[in-house]
Amino acid sequence: MKRGKSTTIHLFLLMVVIAVFIWSVIKPAGYLTWALEVSPAIVGLIIVIATYNKFRLTTLSYVIITILAISMFVGGHYIYSKVPLFDWIKDVYDLKRNHYDRFGHLLKGLFAIVLREILLRKTVLTKGSWLFTIVISMSLAISALYEIIEWLVSKITKGGKASKDFLGTQGDIWDTQWDMLWTLVGSIVALLILSRLHDRLLKKEGLKE
Repeated sequence: MKRGKSTTIHLFLLMVVIAVFIWSVIKPAGYLTWALEVSPAIVGLIIVIATYNKFRLTTLSYVIITILAISMFVGGHYIYSKVPLFDWIKDVYDLKRNHYDRFGHLLKGLFAIVLREILLRKTVLTKGSWLFTIVISMSLAISALYEIIEWLVSKITKGGKASKDFLGTQGDIWDTQWDMLWTLVGSIVALLILSRLHDRLLKKEGLKE
């Protein structure tokens, strides 16, 4: 893919993210909860934008980052446990909970491709079982760190409404374990399905021999 064409696509993705961000910040369910939910996406986007010229990722990685940012902005706007579409699914299929948070953690597994790209381009690792294992381990470590941050927020705010909405356990004592499991599943699926496409894009975009 020509550099100019890929830059146009990346700019379009950025515009989409900005549009959803603006929508998200307009009358969310709660501004403190919104800030807690979207702050990881904002920090990540700042890093991606700041390093764009020095370390440009593949278009696939930017698409994944766009998807993850949008999922966080939607969750922040409504609160993960009250996203309308998943409330509808809950009612139609008589489920016990709104599963948007589970869906969000499954999507977070896509970030394994971004981690894979960084390792392939910035370390001596090559394609194979070690790369797969290390990427999965990093993905799980990030997921665990996020759960620790949620726990710390709960302790700092002393279990206030915002922290309860942020945690979004919906009465499930195993919520943390389920979240990490879905991230693990998402990471494995992403690597199995997208790795070949990722390799082709790395070569096509001149980012890896």
